Amino acid sequence: MTRKEKLDIILKEKMVAIVRVADQNNAARTLGHLIDAGVKVLEITSNTPGYLEEIRRISGAHTEVLVGAGTVTNVQTAQASLDAGAQFLVSPNVNMEVIKIAHKHDVPVLMGALTPTEVSEAHENGADIIKLFPANSMGIGYFKAIKAPLDHVKFFVVGGINLENTDDWMQAGAHGIGVGSVLTGDKGNYSISDTTAIARSFTSILKKY
Repeated sequence: MTRKEKLDIILKEKMVAIVRVADQNNAARTLGHLIDAGVKVLEITSNTPGYLEEIRRISGAHTEVLVGAGTVTNVQTAQASLDAGAQFLVSPNVNMEVIKIAHKHDVPVLMGALTPTEVSEAHENGADIIKLFPANSMGIGYFKAIKAPLDHVKFFVVGGINLENTDDWMQAGAHGIGVGSVLTGDKGNYSISDTTAIARSFTSILKKY
């Protein structure tokens, strides 16, 4: 699958489910619940124990989903994630070298940026999607102000996104969202029925856009 094909899936789904837990067993359980719930785009953060093993396992066993690495702050983490089979990379920060190595492997990047300068630099250096982070801390008014002169940029909003405010963010011009504990519980402790119900609620909102 090409970088464009992977990017098209992410943009079509409009939601990246973020898995960040303190125990690898919980990570495997949470990933299983998300896949069973029909979530198609999964991000496993690099500060989750055993994240490389889980990326390798999911990418090998579940061809119906995209699995990527999150909290990719440097080239070393990027390379290790790509070697494990990550199909996209997500960063909380701007790092041009991460973009270069990802594109060398035909993999899209969701790059974290906050200020107009960061957004512009990341976009101009090839970031496929800008992850506005932390989005809710800054607010929708801030996002609208950023997006007005940068309306050619594809934004996913991450940080404090939930069922109550997703519609507002999408109406404001976001191309998608990243959500974590709201889907899975703070410790990945939600049941499959909980996760499925919440995932379906997000899907219902997002399909309008």
